[in-house]
Amino acid sequence: MQLHDVWFVLIAVLWIGYFFLEGFDFGVGVLTKLLARDRKEKRVLINTIGPVWDGNEVWLLSAGGAMFAAFPEWYATLFSGFYLPLLIILGCLIVRGVAFEYRHKRPEDRWQTNWEHAIFWTSLIPAFLWGVAFANIVRGVKIDQDMEYVGNLFDLLNVYSILGGLVTLTLFTFHGTVFTSLKTVGDIRDRSRKLAARLGVVTAVLALAFLIWTQLAHGDGWSLIAMTVAVVALVGALGFNLAGREGWAFALSGVTIAAAVSMLFLTLFPNVMPSSLNDAWNLTVTNASSTPYTLKIMTWCAGVATPLVLLYQSWTYWVFRKRIGTQHIVDAA
Repeated sequence: MQLHDVWFVLIAVLWIGYFFLEGFDFGVGVLTKLLARDRKEKRVLINTIGPVWDGNEVWLLSAGGAMFAAFPEWYATLFSGFYLPLLIILGCLIVRGVAFEYRHKRPEDRWQTNWEHAIFWTSLIPAFLWGVAFANIVRGVKIDQDMEYVGNLFDLLNVYSILGGLVTLTLFTFHGTVFTSLKTVGDIRDRSRKLAARLGVVTAVLALAFLIWTQLAHGDGWSLIAMTVAVVALVGALGFNLAGREGWAFALSGVTIAAAVSMLFLTLFPNVMPSSLNDAWNLTVTNASSTPYTLKIMTWCAGVATPLVLLYQSWTYWVFRKRIGTQHIVDAA
């Protein structure tokens, strides 16, 4: 295995980490409308992810940075061709961060309500658009012989990509619902488990349709194994949720996300961005990568920095591991 193959795997791992972690806090953001009955319950939901949401976004920065350094042609084509949807995602992430920090700065009802609306929409929209983006990457887009995207926005809106967006939206929301039941106590915990049971069925139907479509169109033996793991893990998450075993349910919903994203990357390799115009114009791990020397330096840097990041983030989750409920909210401000 050459270094560009290693970095393809590492980038896949970074995206898996991002979707695993950011997935549940996107889901919690959506739940501020679907689950919370009043402002105090919204505060409970926001507080479950308050200490960790910004750390989760480090994985996105790392994935984007790794793509830029390891596969500059992939990065350039992706971010220019998907400019508008990625700009919308970036705008949502900025507004979402501001909403978390500013919502409680003033006591007026209108002020807090507006920021709560912002948290909901800036969680829902990226959760959908990430699925649209990755579905298009797997499906293939209009890339010419100069490695440039020559399509338009409407080329990215097709049945397959929209289904992919619905899958990530429902899967992340299910993941967030299970996380909420793991992190809360009382009535909100019980209602979260019941919502997870209903939402999980919808997620399973959409995910199964999308994964089977992906396997039939682009898959091989390895992607079939990943799809099987994803389906079994999702069924297991539903079962453990019904049994009240939130820890196992959350772990298996995370495995579902990891296996599904792994399947997408397995269907891509050795391509990183296929061309729908001509297979000869596909971006691959070979023609889109940096020089071997660059990849070697990156490998040494990643080997030093990655364990430190993992240790720090693990410590953060350990410190803020306890459940919370409305009784822990002093007031509704």
